[in-house]
Amino acid sequence: MKIYFCGSIRGGRDDVDIYRRLVTTLQRYGTVLTEHVSSRELSSTGEDVSAGGDRAIHDRDMDWLQQSEVIVAEVTQPSLGVGYELGRAVDMKKKIFLYLPPLPVCVGLSAMIRGADDGELFMVRDYSEDELENVLEKFFSDLKRT
Repeated sequence: MKIYFCGSIRGGRDDVDIYRRLVTTLQRYGTVLTEHVSSRELSSTGEDVSAGGDRAIHDRDMDWLQQSEVIVAEVTQPSLGVGYELGRAVDMKKKIFLYLPPLPVCVGLSAMIRGADDGELFMVRDYSEDELENVLEKFFSDLKRT
């Protein structure tokens, strides 16, 4: 299974440790096309864009998004890029699963994102770090049954 993981890069790297934990867990279920998002080496300035610039990153990521079978996003840190990826994934009718910690840790998720939760293709789940693996296990078990 090809998995597209979304997390903030230029919007802030405060949650990179949780991204790493998520990507490591997701690798049990398939190939994470965007594992670089969880790298501690990646700063909020993003990737080296000297080769092809922002256009090359956009095109590569849209290709990976198209290839993916499921999208998993950690959305605690607001990110325009993640919002864009989610919008495109919805348009592609991809299965989307979002995580964020409950208030007061998280500032609050946009109504446009939380309101898109239809319980089928687009799911938003609050989590505490100690239940992360169990939540993913349930998600991927349910995914296999559909």
